[in-house]
Amino acid sequence: MPAAHSATVRHPGSDESTPLIGRHTGNGEERDHTYHDDIQHSAPNTPQSIKNFLLSGWINLLLVAVPLSFASHFAGWGSTADFIISFIAIVPLASLLGDATEQCSIKVGQTVGGLLNATFGNAVELIVGILALVRGELRIVQTSLLGSILSNLLLVLGCSFLAGGLKFKEQTFQMTAAQASSSLMVLGCSTLVIPAAYRASQLDGSLDRERDGALNLLQDLGKKGDISGLLKLSRGTAIILLVCYACYLLFQLRTHHYLFEDPSEHEEEEAKMNIYTAVGALVVVTVLTSFCADYLVGAIDEFAQDYKIPKAFIGLILLPIVGNAAEHVTSVWMAAKGKMELTIGVAIGSSIQIAVGVIPALVIVGWIINQNLTLFFENFETIVLFISVILVDILVSDGKSHWLEGAQLIALYLVIALAFWFTG
Repeated sequence: MPAAHSATVRHPGSDESTPLIGRHTGNGEERDHTYHDDIQHSAPNTPQSIKNFLLSGWINLLLVAVPLSFASHFAGWGSTADFIISFIAIVPLASLLGDATEQCSIKVGQTVGGLLNATFGNAVELIVGILALVRGELRIVQTSLLGSILSNLLLVLGCSFLAGGLKFKEQTFQMTAAQASSSLMVLGCSTLVIPAAYRASQLDGSLDRERDGALNLLQDLGKKGDISGLLKLSRGTAIILLVCYACYLLFQLRTHHYLFEDPSEHEEEEAKMNIYTAVGALVVVTVLTSFCADYLVGAIDEFAQDYKIPKAFIGLILLPIVGNAAEHVTSVWMAAKGKMELTIGVAIGSSIQIAVGVIPALVIVGWIINQNLTLFFENFETIVLFISVILVDILVSDGKSHWLEGAQLIALYLVIALAFWFTG
């Protein structure tokens, strides 16, 4: 599946882009180091930095939900209040987390900045995943990560194609470095298909066992700690994927960084925060996000039971909204401005990070804390992911987009959401 240049962290009210890999000149040469010095010299003071940070976008109005989330948890307002308020609170925190990462990456140079964006690009998904893993919510971990991939590939890309297509008859985007991104996304998808095929080969063909296989397997592994062949396969595959992801970052950051440049982008990033405030903000927002995510995950069971909402639907559809809302809005806004390379970079770049970075990382974390998370997803989920990757591959292979392609992606996402509502 061809992918755009580099993954980009974007938020309403921020500058045009912050590439995953940092910035370089189009000819493959790194720009002069005086740029970094100029930014450091011109960075605003701490009060101005805090003001710029908190007023970076309209979505920060939802920050009022953060103290309410703490109040709901400690005052015992109930699981419904915990879930809804924490859900709302994480949306602006995710946006601020991206802003803080963006400002830090401006000041620390191209390589370190690229690593920062790679690390914190999907920080909310990683935090929610770890907290759910600690609580033994293995299905929530799996469905939320799968949902993030599908949300980026189908909903974000679909809305972007649709928004851009309503303004422009047809939009084009460059296919530079498409092969590298495409092969890595296919690899990430394949690593979920292989464990499912392995598990199917171990079953005796019983319809009952096939129906209950994934859920019972996860429960049995979690209770008994049985180190099965599937666990060994998943953990070995996770290590290999993390090595592949490190190689991909090296490819983007060092050896072939010039391939990921957008030749239309020449404006330098403006520092809106000094380095000390940016680092402090990154730490504070990460801590607040962790607490709110913990309250959110802790309320899922009761919330799902009270309102008869399938947990798979919560993980696949609702939780991805938490971490990606601000990024989704800005991606659509960029597409409406004709910047399709940036939009595709966000959608496919985030999907790659989750499929090849976050998912295997959580498998390793589960191994460490004795929670037996595997790469085995239910057959239905594996098929859904495979179909989504194929459709996106077909639609972006010609380097052009229009509104009808966006409508097709959104339609598939809605069908998947409907299916998980009834099968969850």
